[in-house]
Order: sequence, then structure tokens, then C-alpha cells
Amino acid sequence: MKTASSMRSHATLVWLVLVFATSLSWWLVEHHAVPARVATTAALAIAAFKARLVFLHFMELRTAPLVWRALFEAWALLCAGAILAGYWLALP
Repeated sequence: MKTASSMRSHATLVWLVLVFATSLSWWLVEHHAVPARVATTAALAIAAFKARLVFLHFMELRTAPLVWRALFEAWALLCAGAILAGYWLALP
């Protein structure tokens, strides 16, 4: 059984990863460190990663039955893939 302290430290660690991912997305897009297409693709991929972290760790999907977790993983992959495909196919 997890203690309240270990659960709190786990949530804090996940939150720090989310903050770092947000900062990385912002830096890539704002500082033109890479070409715009690459930065946009990276920002969308980071957003998908962050959504996955939130669902798994803060909405307790990590401990849900395997069927629900598999459905979520498939949904997240499909949505991220569709958005990225739409973005790349719409580019001139």
C-alpha cells in the first residue's frame, strides 16, 4: 500500500515532468531552434505525451483494468496520429 507521502512525491515528479515538457514546447516554438515544421510536430507530440501522463497518473488510468488502459492508449495514439497526419498532409 502506498503512503500519502509517496503518492504526493509521485504526483510532484509527474507534475515536474509536465512543467518541463511545457517549457520545452514553448522554447522550441518561440526561439526558432529548429524549422517551424519540426517545432510544430514536436510540440504536438509533446502535447500528446502530456495528455497521456495526465490520464495515466492523475486520472488513475494507470491502475485501471487492462481493457480500459488499452482503449485509452489506442485512442491517444489515433488522435495524435490523425492530428499530425492532417498537419503534414495540409502543408504545401
